[in-house]
Amino acid sequence: MSETPKVPISVIVPIKNEAANLRRCLDSVKWADEIFVVDSQSTDGSIEIAQEYGAQVVQFQFNGRWPKKKNWALENLPFRYEWIFILDADEVLPPEAREEFARAIADAGEIAGYWINRHFMFMGRWLRHSYYPNWNLRLFRHSLGRYEKLTDASTHSGDNEVHEHVIVQGPTGRLRCEMDHYAFPSVEVFVEKHNRYSNWEARVSADRRLFGSAAHIRGGAVERRRKLKLLSQHLPFRPLLRFLYIYVWQKGFLDGREGYYFARMHAVYEFLSVAKTYELTKTKPAADE
Repeated sequence: MSETPKVPISVIVPIKNEAANLRRCLDSVKWADEIFVVDSQSTDGSIEIAQEYGAQVVQFQFNGRWPKKKNWALENLPFRYEWIFILDADEVLPPEAREEFARAIADAGEIAGYWINRHFMFMGRWLRHSYYPNWNLRLFRHSLGRYEKLTDASTHSGDNEVHEHVIVQGPTGRLRCEMDHYAFPSVEVFVEKHNRYSNWEARVSADRRLFGSAAHIRGGAVERRRKLKLLSQHLPFRPLLRFLYIYVWQKGFLDGREGYYFARMHAVYEFLSVAKTYELTKTKPAADE
């Protein structure tokens, strides 16, 4: 019996000490003909796991500011294929993704990229309402897409793009399959990540207030999201509004106790972002250190 042909696509998986997630992640894209694991000096066996799956391991050295890991990979990796897909180590594609990706690439025409939806895992449960839908542009022609740049300053949020979006030069489509996102398996992980994420939110918000936007790439749906985000930052009671958005508007109450905790903890995250922004705008001379 002949082996099923690989899909002509290059996959980027950014990691740092992701041994707990990496096998599950790489197993979901073993049909891809080229896989790059972009590592930040992992020490937990992640590199050995990547090599076991036949991935090419590339080391990334972060300078503390820009570029971060994914944009650096887009600029520097020797891709064999035009189409690339970016998959975080805590994300998993379903089996039907193989056929849909192959078809989407073959029938792309003028399309420059595709959006894919995600399900979130929190405290051992899939959230069916909170943060759903959650569309991300991940499958695109690498020559036509880059992550937006929103600040030149150090954000103390890690070396990987988290809330930055991919901007592509051209029309986009949407995929039917959906990724599983094991982002927050515990409260401890949620708190650790969102402490860093609030650093990023605060720096970008403070830069806008002090110096104007540093974004170098704009356009389409992402720019509309940014405008709504900027508008929301001028509203009072932002932590309460974030809670109500997730728990009431998105029907997070249907996700049970996990949905309630998820919404409450996002309200705390919003409060941290507000407080850190205020702190940065009070200490302007140290803002860029």
